[in-house]
Amino acid sequence: MANPISNAAPHINRSEGLIFERSSPGKKAYRLPELDVPEVDPAELLGEAARTDLGSMPEVSEIEIIRHFTRLSTWNYGVDTGLYPLGSCTMKYNARVNEYVARLEGLGGAHPYQPEKLSQGGLKILKLLSDALLDITGMDAITLQPAAGAHGEMTGILLVRAYLESQGNPRKKILIPDSAHGTNPATAAICGYAVENLKSNAVGMVDVASLAAQMNEDVAALMLTNPNTLGIFEEEIHKIADLMHAKGGLLYMDGANMNALVGKTRPGDFGVDVMHLNLHKTFSTPHGGGGPGSGPVACKTILEPFLPVPVVATKPDGTLGFDYDRPRAIGRVRAFYGNFGMHVRALAYIMANGPDGLRQTTEDAVLNANYIRKRLEGVYDLPYSTPTMHETVFSDRLQTRHGVKTGDIAKRLIDYGFHPYTVSFPLIVHGALMIEPTESESKDELDSFIDAMKAIAEEAAQEPNVILEAPHTTRVSRLDEVAAARKPVLRWKAPEQKA
Repeated sequence: MANPISNAAPHINRSEGLIFERSSPGKKAYRLPELDVPEVDPAELLGEAARTDLGSMPEVSEIEIIRHFTRLSTWNYGVDTGLYPLGSCTMKYNARVNEYVARLEGLGGAHPYQPEKLSQGGLKILKLLSDALLDITGMDAITLQPAAGAHGEMTGILLVRAYLESQGNPRKKILIPDSAHGTNPATAAICGYAVENLKSNAVGMVDVASLAAQMNEDVAALMLTNPNTLGIFEEEIHKIADLMHAKGGLLYMDGANMNALVGKTRPGDFGVDVMHLNLHKTFSTPHGGGGPGSGPVACKTILEPFLPVPVVATKPDGTLGFDYDRPRAIGRVRAFYGNFGMHVRALAYIMANGPDGLRQTTEDAVLNANYIRKRLEGVYDLPYSTPTMHETVFSDRLQTRHGVKTGDIAKRLIDYGFHPYTVSFPLIVHGALMIEPTESESKDELDSFIDAMKAIAEEAAQEPNVILEAPHTTRVSRLDEVAAARKPVLRWKAPEQKA
């Protein structure tokens, strides 16, 4: 692969991004129509709340605004640009048919407060999606309310707490493996539990003997990510579930890595009591600014009475509606019934693929990850030789001999036109490089990524300063990450306001 520095186009400075500083008094990008009502002094309506000074807002023309935001959009990297290898995030392609369906007038324009009799189509979508997710997971009941994965975790652990309280003791602790997702400990603490760490064994799985030693009547649940953040499937999951249940605890599964399981195996069949799904990962609905997310929670029958209100139910006359008569429910965890647009997109994805397509998606995701793993073995250190599934985790051990760390490699990868992998996570691997290609990528794209990673490894051995000073092709190079974390600048300030 050609050196990205020598091929970088010259950077032309058009005061890019400085839209505020390009302001000139009197410039306008709009013209409001003439008032057709008497003009009223805002102070008469708002009193002291009315602002007389609007601050140093920019005065710019329409074309300057358009060029500003269009230019910013070209600086972004997204899944529509190329491989987005963030491990554990499952940044897969968002199929355009999903976007089309979500924008249909009767769905995109539906109001959440419209009567149930006018919402039968929307309710049918919620019901179909719920049934599909239950079939995929092997669980008995579900809520679509949670707005994201961590929100789903909280909802699931609140279900655990409510159930155990109904049994007379909510218990005190949650066990969390060191290979779990990073949000799990925060979730347990928010729900009122103490967190106890569970060490992995030499092959990167839960040590069942250690679990047996730590499991007692104070433990409410084990929060298990499966496959875990090493990409390894917990082969003794049945033993883990049996052990938890024998002592009266429950098994929670973080379903963020379901892209490795859909169509192949079902968590409900290997003893999981409650789990969340990430529609914005496994089922191709957008992430982040393209989102919002969605984190449905599925559970077994013993937890069903505690699901958040309302739930979608079939009425005696055969129509669908919301059931609010649930005296044991944990309450409501989201306005309305979750992020409906994400539900539409996820159902479109599931129905477009069908059972065979979903299974192939899983198989392709696992194949792609293992292709990268095999091609980069020996180039980067592989801390665990255990077979992995949808993602692979290397370490920077071979590169640190030359003073190059995982964060440096990630920054250099930007120069080669790729979004960085997940850096320094999972914490169980020192200097981790966590890579998940998903099923979206062709062999050509994977080969380009592999070539870039190999080229960077060569640079680390021969020209480490090239990496240590990367990225070279971006408009902003290395930032002061400590200052950004401790003293973030969260809004624009006019020059006279700056310290």
